[in-house]
Amino acid sequence: MTTAPVHVTTWQDGDADAPVAVFVHNIMTWGDDAEYGFAAQRPLAARARLLLMDRRGYGRSPDTDRSDYAVDAEDIVSLLGEGAHLVGHAYGGVGAMLAASRRPDLVRSLTLIQPGALRVAERHPVVAEALARARRSTAELPADMSAQDYLRASTEGLGLPMPEPTRERLRAARTSMRERPCWDADIPLRPIADAPWPTLLVSGDWAGAPEPYRKYAGEPLIACAEVIAETVGARHLRVPGFYPHTQQPQAVNEALWQLWRDAEAAS
Repeated sequence: MTTAPVHVTTWQDGDADAPVAVFVHNIMTWGDDAEYGFAAQRPLAARARLLLMDRRGYGRSPDTDRSDYAVDAEDIVSLLGEGAHLVGHAYGGVGAMLAASRRPDLVRSLTLIQPGALRVAERHPVVAEALARARRSTAELPADMSAQDYLRASTEGLGLPMPEPTRERLRAARTSMRERPCWDADIPLRPIADAPWPTLLVSGDWAGAPEPYRKYAGEPLIACAEVIAETVGARHLRVPGFYPHTQQPQAVNEALWQLWRDAEAAS
């Protein structure tokens, strides 16, 4: 049903005419990954047709010289068909925002889970500080860093356990190293604010997160979500923990289904 040059995992256990939802993942993962992806959203397939996109260079999608959120947005638009609900996490949230702003006519609802679109919230002091730090760290990335070292630095370096460095995970880490930084994306929010469909922001409260991870990632992401929610008039759901859709799947899944159901009823 799609011409997008990416792999899509399709889950559907219910009616053929169920609503369609497109999911877009973060760095170092892929669509149906149980560690960081959307495996915990599998129960929603009883009510909707789930399309889990593997971004270019991830999962079972083809390799790419450099992953890019603007290219992701083009791929996302091609997956929306005649209309679909859209869910994006972190880096995937940036591509989802761009796709929604370009083709709001194809979106039924938009859910952003801790989106990495820091630039749109740069006026917030916590976000401004995080942006400056991110720009410095990218410039300082060693040219000879291996994918395994990058994976370790991105997890153990923040006080998190490092996942098993499988071939799939290392490929994802390698692609992540070459990505165009999403936090500097210039995303127009007006088309999202003016759209007739609802938008949901989802954040963790970051309780229990290692202190470096909470300070350098959690606080800016929460502030960014607050600014986006206020700007576009969205609901902002906060759940315990720091990886909402994997740590609190029941709460997130219930919120997603309520959003989709209400949007379908209003259309």
